[in-house]
Amino acid sequence: MRDKKRRLIHVLLTAALVIPCLFFSIPCSVMVAVASTVFLVFYEMLFAQRRSNVMKLCDDIDRILRSDDIISFDEYKEGELSVLSAEIHKMTIRLREQNAELQNEKRFAKEALEDISHQLRTPLTSVMMILGLMRSSDLSDTERVEYLRDLYELLGRMKWLIETMLSLSRIEADAVKLAKETVSCRELIEHSIDTVSVTAELKGVEIRTEIDGEPEFVGDLHYTSEAIVNLLKNAIEHTPEGGTVTVTAKGSNISSNITISDTGEGIPEKELPHIFERFYRSSEYTKNGFGIGLAFAKKVISAQDGNLKATNCKPHGAVFAIHFYKTTI
Repeated sequence: MRDKKRRLIHVLLTAALVIPCLFFSIPCSVMVAVASTVFLVFYEMLFAQRRSNVMKLCDDIDRILRSDDIISFDEYKEGELSVLSAEIHKMTIRLREQNAELQNEKRFAKEALEDISHQLRTPLTSVMMILGLMRSSDLSDTERVEYLRDLYELLGRMKWLIETMLSLSRIEADAVKLAKETVSCRELIEHSIDTVSVTAELKGVEIRTEIDGEPEFVGDLHYTSEAIVNLLKNAIEHTPEGGTVTVTAKGSNISSNITISDTGEGIPEKELPHIFERFYRSSEYTKNGFGIGLAFAKKVISAQDGNLKATNCKPHGAVFAIHFYKTTI
């Protein structure tokens, strides 16, 4: 309808120009008519081309809505559609990024659920066995207390596993906003040691601290403390009774450094490259754990532009060195 109206207006304008020219010069009126016709044909060709580009752009948008990722807007480089196509291209890139983020979050959630269910199966089986044994009427009070203690320990480990797994999955999915506050290494270490002091005392392991000055860094006190606690638990677990776990802290112009060392047997050299992998439990060093605490500590520290490295020290024992850099490297 609009095309017919536009052509009608063009014909009327042409007639309005040609008719007066007939009174003065017939050749002049013919030239006006020819020029008008040529202009109309040229205009229609341009309009048809633009309409074709618009329809093609609409088709491309429709393909994007149908999740077709192989779309290119490079052909719309000139003309009025170039600005529009550029904005649509930006929108498409952003939508693809958001879709990728959603897919990653779904993948992380799926893996987290699978990992948790797998890791909970063994302690749940133990809980069910203990509950079955406790139903016996022949149990002595001493045996019943021992079973209750075992249940409490198993349930505590399951609670820790679930909380740590969920925290790790949220960090990996960038769903956690880590605070950026000035953290005192002294306060961090004292808070972390308080959490594991009972465990160390029950096992007969001494925890020593050596803090040089008042080192500090910019980070998240809560999550960093959880990471330190996991490293301390690991050190206590692999330190024999009567052994020592030493926590040191000092600062420099480049970084604030925290080290946690123990007097255990150390980490097998072949395990060092894999010690921070999630659920890595292929050696004597890692067989008693879930293979999640060290992975969590690594992820938290790395998320704060820090570095965590494991080595062995002489004559024996493992060392976990943490560096929080004052400038991003």
